Amino acid sequence: MSTKTNKVVLHGPKSDVIIGGGQPVVVQTMLNMKPGDITGNIEQAKRCVDNGCEVIRFSVPNEEALVTLESLVKKIDIPVVADIHFDSKMAIESAKRGAAKIRINPGNIGGLEKTAEVVDVCKRNNCAIRIGVNAGSLDKKIAERQDISFPEKLCTSAMEYIIFLRDECNFSNVVVSLKAHDVNACVEANRLFANKMPSVPFHIGITEAGSAFQGLIKSGAGLGILLSEGIGDTIRISLTDDPELEVRAAWTLLSSLNLRRRGPEIISCPTCARTQVDLISIVREIEGELSKITKPVKVAIMGCVVNGPGEAADADVGVACGKGSTVLFSHGKIIRKVNESEIVFSLLEEIDNL
Repeated sequence: MSTKTNKVVLHGPKSDVIIGGGQPVVVQTMLNMKPGDITGNIEQAKRCVDNGCEVIRFSVPNEEALVTLESLVKKIDIPVVADIHFDSKMAIESAKRGAAKIRINPGNIGGLEKTAEVVDVCKRNNCAIRIGVNAGSLDKKIAERQDISFPEKLCTSAMEYIIFLRDECNFSNVVVSLKAHDVNACVEANRLFANKMPSVPFHIGITEAGSAFQGLIKSGAGLGILLSEGIGDTIRISLTDDPELEVRAAWTLLSSLNLRRRGPEIISCPTCARTQVDLISIVREIEGELSKITKPVKVAIMGCVVNGPGEAADADVGVACGKGSTVLFSHGKIIRKVNESEIVFSLLEEIDNL
C-alpha cells in the first residue's frame, strides 16, 4: 500500500477499483473452472465475490474462453482481468470484450511489437495492463544471462516492458508483478524493482506456492515481508485449492498486518495440560458459525483463565474455559459465567448483540 505508486483504475460494472496511489491493498483471485464452462465460472466468481474478492482473473487461451469472458463481464459486479499467454490476439479480443485489465507475460507474448498492438487496443478501450513476469517463463535472452542473479533477471524483464510501454507507447495504466515459487527470490526481485521504479503499482504473490498447507505458509512468509515494507498494492495468495480459500486467506493476511479487515478474527490458545475442555472442537464450531460474518469483530476462545481475559484484553468478546464453568468477557472485563455446555451458544449470542 505504497503512497509512491501511481493509481491504476480498473473499471467494473458497478464501481471502479483503484490499485496503487496509497489506496487499500486490493484482494484478487483466479478462477479455475474449464474455460468453456460459462455457468460454472460465473457461479465460482460469485462465491469469490461473496468472500470478499475485489478483482477476478480468468485465463483466456482460446475463442471458447472469450465467450465466457464476455459473460463474466456482464454477470459479475467486480472488474474482470483476462490472463493471456502466447497469443496476443486473445489479449486484443479480451480488451474489446470488456476486460478491465489484460495480464501479459513478457516471456511469451511475442515481443515488443506484439505488445504495442495490445497497448493500442487497450488505450481505445480504457483497459489497464499487467506486466506479469514469472520465473518459469522468462524471455530466453534474459534467462541465459550469466552476469546477473535470478531476481535481477525477473526485474530486468519487467523493466524492459514497463519502459517500452511508458516511453514508446505513452501508456502508464500499468501494474507489474514479479513472481517465483522461491520465496526469497520473489521477495528480492520485488525489492529490486521497487527501488528502481517505485511509481509502478505492484501485484504481489508467490506463484506455484503449492497445496493449501504449504501454500499458505509460503505466501504468508513472502507477502508478509513485502507488505510490511510497503510493497504491494494488490495481492493473490496462489493455492492448489479452491479460489474462495485464496480470498479468505488474503483477507486474513491483511488483517494480521492491520492493513485491512473483513470478517471476524479468532484469538485462541494452542492448548496445553491446563485445558479442561475440548477447545479444538469448540474453536472449529465457532469458526464455522462465523464464516459468513463480514464485520471485523475480534473473538477470543481461551483454554483456561491463565491467559484468558488478560491475554485477549482487546477482544470484543471472548471466553476463558474452565472445568464445568466458563467466563464470558468483553475487552478484558468479565460479563458472566456460563456452563460448559453453553459456551458456543453464549458466545454467539454475545456476538449477535454487538
